[in-house]
Amino acid sequence: MNAPAPLDTLPAHRSLLAHAARLRDIHLRELFSREPGRAQAMSAEAHDLHLDFSKQRVDAAAMGDLLALLGQSGFAARRGAMFAGERINVTEDRAVLHVALRAPRGTVMRTGGRDVVPDVHAVLDRMAAFADEVRAGRWRGHTGRPIRAIVNIGIGGSDLGPAMANDALRDFAAPGLDFRFVSNVDPGDFAWKTQDLDPAETLFIVASKTFTTQETMANARTARAWSLAAFGGDERSVARHFVAVSTAADLVAQFGIDPGNMFGFWDWVGGRYSMDSAIGLATMIAIGPDAFRDMLAGFREVDVHFLEAPPERNLPVLMGLLQVWNTDYLGFGAHAVLPYCQHLHRFTAYLQQLEMESNGKRTQLDGRPVSWTTCPVVWGEPGTNGQHAFFQLLHQGNVTVPADVIAFAEPNADSLGMHDMLFANAVAQARVMGFGQTADELRALGTPEHLVEHKVMPGNRPTSFLLCRKRTPRALGRLVALYEHATFTAGALWNVNSFDQWGVELGKKVCGTLLPMLDGPRQPAPDASTDALIARYRAWRGRA
Repeated sequence: MNAPAPLDTLPAHRSLLAHAARLRDIHLRELFSREPGRAQAMSAEAHDLHLDFSKQRVDAAAMGDLLALLGQSGFAARRGAMFAGERINVTEDRAVLHVALRAPRGTVMRTGGRDVVPDVHAVLDRMAAFADEVRAGRWRGHTGRPIRAIVNIGIGGSDLGPAMANDALRDFAAPGLDFRFVSNVDPGDFAWKTQDLDPAETLFIVASKTFTTQETMANARTARAWSLAAFGGDERSVARHFVAVSTAADLVAQFGIDPGNMFGFWDWVGGRYSMDSAIGLATMIAIGPDAFRDMLAGFREVDVHFLEAPPERNLPVLMGLLQVWNTDYLGFGAHAVLPYCQHLHRFTAYLQQLEMESNGKRTQLDGRPVSWTTCPVVWGEPGTNGQHAFFQLLHQGNVTVPADVIAFAEPNADSLGMHDMLFANAVAQARVMGFGQTADELRALGTPEHLVEHKVMPGNRPTSFLLCRKRTPRALGRLVALYEHATFTAGALWNVNSFDQWGVELGKKVCGTLLPMLDGPRQPAPDASTDALIARYRAWRGRA
């Protein structure tokens, strides 16, 4: 694959700068007035996902040049190379083939000359058999009692994905099973998550590809000691209360876990793209193998759409283009994701890793520094809670934050008829962000003059509305795949490697060098500030 051209050398780049200068002073009210069919023209739909981007600060001419930019970039070749199993993660010399995790049985997807789909389904089948055993109460703990609580121990992609999915699909979960997620190395996290659990009925899933992840293994050792204490130190109990998601069979066995209860995945699966691999074991136990496979089918539908739909009707491509437009041409440094669904309260946290760990980069694929912004800060909370927290800034702050509003048309449960209120709030907030409220409108409503300026809402905040039909396992798969591929699209235009995370790795290494300085003989730290902080810490811990 030829090296793609930098963003600022593409022919459409200069045109887009001109479009941005032209549109910067045009309000969405004017754009809607000029373009009577704008709401229909700037929407797209696939697989019960409806994207309305008509309230983005873009017009047909700018969209045309964004699509031209896409065609001039290396996007199409890079997308094809990903699906073909080529090693597009150039800094780690790895393929990026998470799309194979949801490929139907019998599909052929190769990397390194090997069709990986049979391997994927072999693991899925083993996961399904194990999940059925736990769900049916046939998997027994060391004392013969069935499992009632499952605790997933992981961090990053080994935590955010399954934790988000379990909350998103909680009402599809098996009754009688309790799911907890431990990730932080803060000892209070483990203590809090296990304080009311019975070790005899608790199963731990330790999720670490190498079985060496610092935080995960610290928590795993804590869990092992906690569990062993309940069984009088009997090491045989570990095999009945711990399973692993890993590829390090020797280390798993040393820990005391039966390697037959190790569920593997592959180096072509990045952590933040792994919730549909064995990393999702807790999710499969919760919702069952059939529902988990339905979630995979949702992923697959959007994979095929991303690969085959024309760019102007391709949902993830449009979302990726709009992120580049808002970030690099309109100059907005943040992006809010606002799900109007309490079950998706961890969805934005999941996207923070997906997007910022993928595209928060300072170098192009060939190692040259970028001269453009590569990723906004992603943040947000569910509505309507967020309306009473930070929406004030979104509406009247002197910074502009583009937003995605996510809502569902059909409720999963609504005995009191509250879903209409929820949806009305979502649409109302998107409307106010887009159109605001003028001084003249306020005066017409009889607002006292001294309050008019306080109540003016400027509007013109770029907003996309993503309407999904109903929250189901399949819908969640579609939604996650949509953002995965939007992230890929933006990363391809920014010409960065969206699949490494060296900033994360460096922090771990530095921690390893500082940890011995906190106890034992005093050693100087590598800089004055760190040395002073360690000195204060040691003094307060009585280690001076």
